[in-house]
Parts: sequence; structure tokens; C-alpha cells
Amino acid sequence: MGISDVIPVPVAIDEEIEKWTIWGRPVMDVWFTTTEKIHQIIQMGPIKNVLNWGRKNSLWFLMQPMGCCGVEMLVFGCPHYDCDRFGIIPRATPRQADVMIISGYITRKYLPAIKNLWEQMLEPKWCIAVGECAISGGPFYDSYNIIQNTSDFFPIDVYVPGCPPRPEQFIKGFVELQEKIKQRKDKRGY
Repeated sequence: MGISDVIPVPVAIDEEIEKWTIWGRPVMDVWFTTTEKIHQIIQMGPIKNVLNWGRKNSLWFLMQPMGCCGVEMLVFGCPHYDCDRFGIIPRATPRQADVMIISGYITRKYLPAIKNLWEQMLEPKWCIAVGECAISGGPFYDSYNIIQNTSDFFPIDVYVPGCPPRPEQFIKGFVELQEKIKQRKDKRGY
């Protein structure tokens, strides 16, 4: 099928257009294509890289400070550490956020609420576990009402250790998440 079959053009132009390629594929495959082929082109081409560049440079995290790690998260958002320069902006609603920071302990009573917040976040979304309590239970490892392993309930992309971690470690965790997004090595492969 040539372009002259669809649009009335001279045969010489039709033969010339058949030689053109877009990302190594004939132009005809790109112009007259299905949704499936468009998705294949996006996956193999630089469009996906442009989308991931935008995603990695505009990470908006959900503000839900818990425990002593929550205080460090609040300091991380203050002018001294200036998380805005990395494109990391705190948001108060899950519908505007794309990163959930689990900072501190999660009780069994709070788990359904935080799961509900996670489900309200729009795709693409990422999760960072901050502090020993969020990673392994911390000093509450033997408690009956503290969740021991948050990765059983949330797909954790980056772990930030410390009790509580310094604000510099928050920045390091976000930089690691940005690298994962750039290299497409996050949990869900966006």
C-alpha cells in the first residue's frame, strides 16, 4: 500500500516517500498504523525518554508525616534544604501526588487508610520507605500492632535507612528514584 492509494500524489513522490524511515521503520508503517503499533513506536523511540524526563523532574510527594521521620520530612521541605530545586514539591492530596513517602511506623489501624491513599494516587506513582520503622519495624519490631515489612503492602522503589534519616538522605533517596525513572528500572516499568 503506497501513499498514492490514499492521497492523490504523483507516483515519483510515492516512490520517494517509500524510502523514508522514522526510527528505522518505514514511514508507511507509521502513517497507516494501529494503536498497537503506535505503542510499540513509543516504547522503542525517544518519546518514552521525553516522558520519563518530565516525570523524573516533577516528583510531587504526598505529605503525611508519621513519627520522628515525619519531622525530618517537614525539614526536608523547608527553605534550608529546598527540595523545590529538584522539582520535588509537597502536596496535601493524593490526587495531585505521584510519590508516597512512608516515613515512620504504620500501625495496623492506620494501614487501611494509607492503602486507600495509595489507591487514590494516579498512575504513574512511586513509593519511598523512609526510616527503620518503615523498612523493618525499627524499635517496634516486636510489637503486635506495627507493620513490620511495608514492602508486603506497597511496591517500594527506594529505601532510605536511618533512625530518623537526615534531610540530606531524603534528597539522596529522591535522586535515586529519579535515576530509576530515567533508566526505567522502577517497580512498575513506566
